[in-house]
Amino acid sequence: MIVACPTFGHMKYTNKQISRAAGVLILLGIITGILSVVPAVESDQFLEDVSLNKNQVLTGGIFQFFLVPIYVGFSLLLYPILRQHSKTLSLGFVGFRFVAAAFQLIGIILLPIFILLSQEYSIANSSDISIYESAGDGLQLFRDLTNHLGVILATGLGNLLFYLILYREKLVPKRLSIWGVLGNIIIMVASFLIIFQLIEVISPEYGFMSIPLVLQEVVLAIWLLTKGLSVKPNMQPA
Repeated sequence: MIVACPTFGHMKYTNKQISRAAGVLILLGIITGILSVVPAVESDQFLEDVSLNKNQVLTGGIFQFFLVPIYVGFSLLLYPILRQHSKTLSLGFVGFRFVAAAFQLIGIILLPIFILLSQEYSIANSSDISIYESAGDGLQLFRDLTNHLGVILATGLGNLLFYLILYREKLVPKRLSIWGVLGNIIIMVASFLIIFQLIEVISPEYGFMSIPLVLQEVVLAIWLLTKGLSVKPNMQPA
């Protein structure tokens, strides 16, 4: 169905084109997210591992940076369509994406500090080891609060608003919206479990809790690429 033509600059795009672009961004986000994982930083022995895996940390940081325009771009791309149904919810969705982006950038900025601290730790005297370990624990906790709590919660809360619009307006099948809500709730619960050290980021438990959301996003991406959002023909951008 080709309806509603939000305008960007001097160009107009159909709902179908916007939906396809959004589907591509979802898939890019999943791939980039997988490549952005930095096992050395998540390791319990990160003070030893980070300096030995400097390139891995830097590469992960680059992919983490790419996630920012992907996730923010997804919300901005769909905003002209979503605002036709609820300006408040759609603004909340976009706003939470920007908050998540801010947390993401803070996490990226912390990565060079991990490298520096690990390098200093590797040449430190035995009497100074405890100082570096204490500093490292504080640094890792702060990064966990930004990456695994701040980013996940801001993204998840924004997604709940997003799926509320999709569900209420039947822009995609209701079961797909409900699946998205449940998947985001599960991943937000997982982020709290990480903060309280009940599970680890790189672990079977976290992987299992991530599966519902990852599968849902793949299905949503395919739906957007093939079907698009079911926008009513008489609805035009505000």
